[in-house]
Amino acid sequence: MKGLIPYRPYSHLTTHHSHPQVPQLLQNIYFAAGPVSQLLFTCNFDFYSSIMRIAINGTGRIGRLLFRRLITREDIEIVAVNDIMNADQLAYLLKYDSIYGPFRHKLDQDGKTLHVDNKSVSILQQKDPSQLPWKAMGVDLVLECSGRFTSKALAHIHIEAGAKRVILSTTGTPEIPLYIYGYNHPEISDAETILSPGGCMTNCSTPVLDVLQQIGWESAQLHILHSYTSRQELIDTASKDFRRGRAAAESIIPVEIDLFASLDRLFPNHAGDITTISTRVPVANGALADFTVLLKEKVSAREINELFKSAAVNKYKNIIDYTEDPIVSLDVKEDTHSCIVDGSLTSVAGRQLKLFAFFDNEYGYTSRIIDWMEVYRGML
Repeated sequence: MKGLIPYRPYSHLTTHHSHPQVPQLLQNIYFAAGPVSQLLFTCNFDFYSSIMRIAINGTGRIGRLLFRRLITREDIEIVAVNDIMNADQLAYLLKYDSIYGPFRHKLDQDGKTLHVDNKSVSILQQKDPSQLPWKAMGVDLVLECSGRFTSKALAHIHIEAGAKRVILSTTGTPEIPLYIYGYNHPEISDAETILSPGGCMTNCSTPVLDVLQQIGWESAQLHILHSYTSRQELIDTASKDFRRGRAAAESIIPVEIDLFASLDRLFPNHAGDITTISTRVPVANGALADFTVLLKEKVSAREINELFKSAAVNKYKNIIDYTEDPIVSLDVKEDTHSCIVDGSLTSVAGRQLKLFAFFDNEYGYTSRIIDWMEVYRGML
């Protein structure tokens, strides 16, 4: 019987998280089978041990979108979500989304558990991550989406609580190595249990600047036209950043961003050669990255476009996309790519390149987090 999960008494399967190698659907079949059939009930160990058990800490925009995208996966089990909001509010925000529409699956809650179709997810409301029951729940991976635990010391609290690995949903502090999927992800080692995967703007701009290294570039100015975010205000109000305090849906609002700091880390030979700014525009989703790059040699717009056409089907397949259609930001909603280069807008003046790339700042970004989950799956 080597390689099979043997019969275990009823008491070993009393909760959906009590046996890390048995997914919930299998447990339901086990319960329904009856004592005699249970004795004969076995399953292939290798298949079911590949189930990744995850928890989501923080259910803001990214945490909720990850929940929606992952809950229906058969190779992933969301064992818990942790957020201080009440269960009614959590269920409501998961069911109804102003960007991506109503959730397409039955979802309800009983105060302690979210029920989605035939799956159940524990609801936790613990402020202190050291008190989270990750060890008891057999959690392989925590998706840290609260935005609060972005230093190595704070993120490591999840490890101390029993999780095997942590993926941040933002750029972590400098002591955590910065990895961008598609660019330097093969460099990550098994020993690195906390992952800083950058933000949506970093994941858009890094592949573009990397592709341009085939020609060589001296400096780059990035202007990210970005939908408004939760860090802005609905109506004018007091704010430490005066512009962020203005009504987000009424103005085009320039904001300072630290994207340049991440790019300096990723392209150390160009540290100090990159400037970045973002302008928040009155749409709820989507972004357009505007690159002004001083190249080392003169090339044509056609040659630039050919580079990105090639990258989109080779090194950066599923990360970069290329189009010459006259698209607008709404056309990339739910697009899984980190950037969609619009070749119809590419232009060159002397050695100065102007290039534009659209991206869905939430859907594209969560797609890369899901890619990272598969990298970590191979390390568990």
